[in-house]
Amino acid sequence: MESIPLNEDFINLTAENLADEHLCCIIRASKPHPGIEAKRQWLKDRIREGHVFRKLNAKATVFIEYAPLETAWVPIVGGNYYYVYCLWVCGDYKGKGYGKLLMEYCLDDAKEKGRSGVCMLGAKKQKSWLSDQAFAKKFGFETVDSTRNGYDLLALSFDGTAPRFAPNAKSLEIESGELTIYYDLQCPYVQRSVEMARQYCKENGVPVSIIEVDTLQKAKELPCVFNNWAVFYKGNFETVNLLDAAYLKRILKK
Repeated sequence: MESIPLNEDFINLTAENLADEHLCCIIRASKPHPGIEAKRQWLKDRIREGHVFRKLNAKATVFIEYAPLETAWVPIVGGNYYYVYCLWVCGDYKGKGYGKLLMEYCLDDAKEKGRSGVCMLGAKKQKSWLSDQAFAKKFGFETVDSTRNGYDLLALSFDGTAPRFAPNAKSLEIESGELTIYYDLQCPYVQRSVEMARQYCKENGVPVSIIEVDTLQKAKELPCVFNNWAVFYKGNFETVNLLDAAYLKRILKK
């Protein structure tokens, strides 16, 4: 396969260009895709809150998304930080330094804005839907808080302060015993997983509650870690990973 030369032409999404720009995820569709269009609408409101989506100026999966922690839809608290939702470089673009360029941009932006540091969600064992924490640690990110089921909050502090999980995020339990899914529309893949879960549960008679997290307050008050998705079963938190049918079956066997 032909090697792709390094291209340092990046672009930040704005209210003016959002409607026309490729959103970088692996989904490829010639027609409007419901997940992509939902993300586009979600971003429309977030950009005015300081959310940054920086991408390679190409139809590629090379991008970073981050936001001021105060307005980031995650149950994490701590003043004056940036929170990194996603940092992805996929396919032929891997191994060329794009991830480094994107992370350096975020860190430089945080310093320029007078932020106290940058943080992101990690885990004791790397999760498939979370950005590469080993890569982040090369920049000096360290674990500053943890949950009892193996999720970590990683942070790179510029001033000695540290963010933390909100107390409610460490609950990891809900009263309902039925399958319960919390989601927002930040990820284009979310709608696919929501519809799969809804259809599977309907066909198999499985009670399910699928709850859209549609405000910042709801996100901050969630009883678990969250990056745009969270699953509970029998009252216990299961995962932040998006589900396919096989994964859902494994959870329901517990």
